Amino acid sequence: MPNSERHALRLDRHGWLQAAPGVRLAPSPNHDDRPPQQDAYLLVLHNISLPPGQFGGPEVVDFFQNKLDYSSHPWLDRLREMRVSAHFFIRRDGSIVQFVSTYNRAWHAGVSCFEGRERCNDFSIGIELEGTDTTPYADAQYLALQRLVPVLKQRHPLRAVRGHEHIAPGRKTDPGPAFDWKRFAKDNGIPRRLLP
Repeated sequence: MPNSERHALRLDRHGWLQAAPGVRLAPSPNHDDRPPQQDAYLLVLHNISLPPGQFGGPEVVDFFQNKLDYSSHPWLDRLREMRVSAHFFIRRDGSIVQFVSTYNRAWHAGVSCFEGRERCNDFSIGIELEGTDTTPYADAQYLALQRLVPVLKQRHPLRAVRGHEHIAPGRKTDPGPAFDWKRFAKDNGIPRRLLP
C-alpha cells in the first residue's frame, strides 16, 4: 500500500477524523449546534501558542478543554474566563488534534464578518496552527494542511479560505505575514480567487 494511502485522513459521517498516524481526538466542551440547515462553507486559519511564542507543550489542548493550569505561567491568567475552541490544531511537527466535530460550531472566530455576514462560527471550520504571526510555519504544518483540507472539502461545501485577520480586521492579526498563502493554495489546489 502506498505511503500516502496508508496515512490518508478520513472524516466519518459524524465529522470526526478516524484513527490515523499523527491524529488525536481531544473533544472540547466549547461548542454548540450550527443554525438549522447550515453547513460550513468557509475555512478559517488561525495561529496560537501558549504561552505566546512557546511551542510543544500541553497548554493549547488544555485551554480548549477548559483544563489549563493558569498558575503554570503568569501570562496564562488572562485566559481564565475565556471559553474557546477550534475544530483542529496543527502542531509544529504536523500532528493534528481535533476538538470539535466539523458538523458542530466551534468557538474560534468571535466577532467576525465574511461577505457581509456576521458570526462566522455559524458557517466555518476553524484550524489553529501552532505558531505566531511572524514565526515561519513548519513544512510539516503545510503538509498536514495538505492532508486535511481535501478531506474537509469532500464533506463540506467549502468555497473560501480566510485568515482570522481577514474576518476580524483590526481585532485579530493571525495567521499573519509568516503564513505562505501562495504555497497553501498550490499545495491544496485552491484557486487564488478563493483566498484573501
